[in-house]
Parts: sequence; C-alpha cells; structure tokens
Amino acid sequence: MIYTDSFKAKMVQRLSAPNAISAIRLSKEVGVSQSQLSRWLQAARTVDPMSKERPSDRVVQTGSARSAEEKLRIVMAAAALGPDELGAFLRREGVHEAELEQWRGAVMDAAKSALDGAATKPSSRGVDAKRIKELERELRRKDKALAETAALLVLQKKVHEIWGDGDDDTGEGNGK
Repeated sequence: MIYTDSFKAKMVQRLSAPNAISAIRLSKEVGVSQSQLSRWLQAARTVDPMSKERPSDRVVQTGSARSAEEKLRIVMAAAALGPDELGAFLRREGVHEAELEQWRGAVMDAAKSALDGAATKPSSRGVDAKRIKELERELRRKDKALAETAALLVLQKKVHEIWGDGDDDTGEGNGK
C-alpha cells in the first residue's frame, strides 16, 4: 500500500516525539506493519544532521513510491554533483546508486524517444493532412450523391401522386 508523505511524517513524529510510543503499539493502532513504521523512522533519521530539516519533518520515500517528477528531480540534482557530494546526497534522499542509474537510463530513453518522435512528426503530419483532405473530398462526393438520390425519390413520389399508377391495365376504360 502507498502512503502519503504527510501520513508518513505523522507516524515518524509519533515514533520520535518526546512522548513517543513504540512501533508495535502504533502498528496496532493505525494498521501499518511494525517493520514499515521502523523503516520510515530509520529513513527519517538518515537526514543529514547539518541540514535545517529535523527527522520528523521529512520522510524518505522508497524508490517505487516516488513520482516521475521526483525521480527526475533527483536525477537532475545528482547530475550537478561531484562524486564526493553524490554519496551524501543519495543517503539524504534515501536512494541507492543502482536506482539512480536505472532512473537516469529511463530519463535518457524518454528523451531519445521524444526527440525521435519530434523528428518524425512533420512527415507524418503531411501524410495525415493529405489523407484528411482525401477523406473530406470523398465525403462531399457521397453527400452530393445522397442528395441527388433523395431528390429523385421525392420527384418519383410527386409523379406518382400526379399521374397515378401507370401499371393500371384492368381494362375498365375499354368497356369490356
């Protein structure tokens, strides 16, 4: 189950506040496993002590619970860091280097496919526009044919009303 950051932060605060309760007791109270609560608390304690954040202010998400925007932010921030700063940054964010490499690969793949898609769009637009014009022309032709057929049916009905049925060979006019 995925929990919101605010929920995680509340749980960590309850576990680390001066009047803290045990992870087992909180687990029974809120229905989250004790091991999950302990992981959240441990992750919150890994925040750099020099930062202005307190452990109870920040909850580190696991890789699968992060949004695409969050992963992109981390990849971009990591790209700007040197090798010495990268380890501290990854610990602060709660990300393993293997996860970072996987996300970096996904970003590169997405960028490549976006560039490839942008390169093929103009030519496909021309083909699409040509096809649309062709279909519109065919639609106009069929509309005209339908209107003509409808007009012929109306005329046929009027002729029938004026002249009557021309198939009348009962012989009444012949005196027989």
